[in-house]
Amino acid sequence: MNLHEYQSKELLKSYRIDIPNGHVVKSEIPNSIKLLLEQNKTFVFKSQIHAGGRGRSGGVELINSLGDAECFISNQLGSRLVTYQNLPYGQPVNKILIEEKISIQKELYFSILIDRQSESIIILCSTQGGTEIEETAKKNENLIFKEFINIGKIPTEKQIGSLSKKLMIPTQANNAFNNFVVNIFKLFLETDLSLVEINPLIVTKEHKVVALDCKISLDDNALFKHEDLKNSFDWSQVDEKEEEAHKAGLNYIALEGSIGCMVNGAGLAMATMDLIKHSGGLPANFLDVGGGASAETVSKAFKILLSDKNVRVVLVNIFGGIMRCDVIAEGIVSAVKDVGIKIPIVVRLEGTNVEIGKKILDESKLNITSADSLDDAAKQAVIFSKA
Repeated sequence: MNLHEYQSKELLKSYRIDIPNGHVVKSEIPNSIKLLLEQNKTFVFKSQIHAGGRGRSGGVELINSLGDAECFISNQLGSRLVTYQNLPYGQPVNKILIEEKISIQKELYFSILIDRQSESIIILCSTQGGTEIEETAKKNENLIFKEFINIGKIPTEKQIGSLSKKLMIPTQANNAFNNFVVNIFKLFLETDLSLVEINPLIVTKEHKVVALDCKISLDDNALFKHEDLKNSFDWSQVDEKEEEAHKAGLNYIALEGSIGCMVNGAGLAMATMDLIKHSGGLPANFLDVGGGASAETVSKAFKILLSDKNVRVVLVNIFGGIMRCDVIAEGIVSAVKDVGIKIPIVVRLEGTNVEIGKKILDESKLNITSADSLDDAAKQAVIFSKA
């Protein structure tokens, strides 16, 4: 689960990590800031969306006049900001973060994330902070520094000292940097984050270490432990169908193809999408209905799939492990009748009572094609999508 920048910074502040003084606005600029803008004081105006690349797309600006500030607010609020990370439709701007401009002595990149390959937590950082960090990582890996932390452990003084030396932290700022690393790692563990990224992390002329920007992602599997954070999620930043699926207990991600996918199990869903692509088609979504999919769940899933006007065929790929295939087939037939589906449906069943399940589908007299294998199902779905 992603947080907005301003929400991420509120978390940082609660863990005694320095952030710029700021104010979040949904409409009018506060009078206190208006007065300072009239005196040509510079502020940073930052549109709040769940995507990077805002600066390149006009979503972040340095502003030192009231007229320019009001123009930025007018143009951004209520608009959809399109960046290279949220093409082609962008995301709605409902709030803007206005922050003080801070003098920068040194600009860095700092992040903490789970590294599955090493089965540890990894600290990634660089002396090349800012908007070009992706290019830096591609062109010069020597400028990306890493420290691996075993699960259940915290960074040692030696590791923090090593990072400080590699990042060339000024001597006067060493204590501030040490405190920053200790506090942000504590935040990472205690709030069950999957990612915290500070870009840039700066050292000021006063030798403070300040997070100028912040991206935080929480582990969805741990949200039950953090109801306050869970309830703060901005659903306007995702496809409406994703919100509906979430409320129905389904895992849905919208894509750009024409073949709607309904699968039980994330791994099987990924394999299904791979085979669709291999067969010359494009999946319209990732949809995992879970291992114990009921007729009601299947019906809700169909409704969500059909709300996407680009879907021309639905491919259902269910493994009857927890539930029998005949029960699943009855649920599919019931859901198709209930929803009133007009487009073709290709169904591949495997598992207990699979032959009985196929017979139920074949005798339903509905526009349902029963496939013998996943490969067969993918090929038939692609044919229907191009008809």
